[in-house]
Amino acid sequence: MGLWSGYWRYVRAAGRCRKMFVPRERCGCCRVSHALLPAFVLAWRLDTAETVGAVIEQVAGGSCGARPAAERARVPHTTARGWLRRFRSRAAETEVAFAALAVELGGEAIRPAPGAAGLALAAIRAAFEAACALPGWAGLGVWRFASSVSGGRLIAANATSPFLIVGRRRFMPPIPPLPALRRQTAWITRSSRRWRCTAGR
Repeated sequence: MGLWSGYWRYVRAAGRCRKMFVPRERCGCCRVSHALLPAFVLAWRLDTAETVGAVIEQVAGGSCGARPAAERARVPHTTARGWLRRFRSRAAETEVAFAALAVELGGEAIRPAPGAAGLALAAIRAAFEAACALPGWAGLGVWRFASSVSGGRLIAANATSPFLIVGRRRFMPPIPPLPALRRQTAWITRSSRRWRCTAGR
């Protein structure tokens, strides 16, 4: 793998948009390029992982509805509804993947929670608590962790994410940033597309 260009994209946090550069790497064997997404960025989403996670946690946790959660996050309620719709549609897949990851990392099996979305939320928390025992993960927070292990595709429409292949060999710690990227993010994670490369195996 070697650095190969990149692209600019916008990220919204606390109601403000900022432009950031996302570098890409290219595989020397298969010639396919892969984006290096910061842990706070979700693929194809303008808002940060923390913003999306806060809305999901409030609504799926039962503390409020979509409109109040969207107002607190300072995002359009239609955007928040889209996040929730996608999270609920993939709740069963997310719950199984994160619950298995939690057990693989030495955590306990999750307890049943009301509703599929609530169970998926409990599985994400359980996996993060288990990962906190490993170096580097505790400082990320639960939603950056979820973004990292899903390759930024936590609420993507269609994805085969790294967390679906559970095993210690597949679970990488956060990657420290390159010197030129230190101002942009504290942690870097590879896009989930990197797992599609089978050249040289």
